[in-house]
Amino acid sequence: MDAIVLVGLPGVGKSTVGRALGERLGMPFVDLDDEIAAFTGLTPGDFIRTRGEDAFRACEVECLTRCLAHDGVIATGGGVVTSAGARELLRDHRVIWLTMDTGALVSRVRGGDRPLLGDDPATSLATLAEARSALYAEVADASVNANAPLDVVVRDIIDVMEKWVACE
Repeated sequence: MDAIVLVGLPGVGKSTVGRALGERLGMPFVDLDDEIAAFTGLTPGDFIRTRGEDAFRACEVECLTRCLAHDGVIATGGGVVTSAGARELLRDHRVIWLTMDTGALVSRVRGGDRPLLGDDPATSLATLAEARSALYAEVADASVNANAPLDVVVRDIIDVMEKWVACE
């Protein structure tokens, strides 16, 4: 098996879903933001605030490259698709785009350390959704609605994966 990569907007549940999916499949789980923090000694939020988004994206691609070298479930950061280098890396792997309505996303991100969302997460998320939807679609092999309970989302992803196997 290859890496299964989860992409989607901030707050959609990539880490929570990825951890549960990895457990269900008996596969290792990697949170790309945690890998970046371990590599740099900074949380993604602190890295962006101190070194800027461009430097963060370059580091993100470097860490993504290492993570993709191993089988497992990988939860990416919401903006990973903004990097052409990351999109190129993702083309060779199975990618699931987790989607969710904006209202649910806003309630999930309030109070978090997300410097790119600023003081108005609703407007920021709507803007990010508009800017990134085509990029998520470009890299995704399938999309799964994450508005459902966690066990349903995991089951839906496994159903998608079973279809992939049936088509190979």
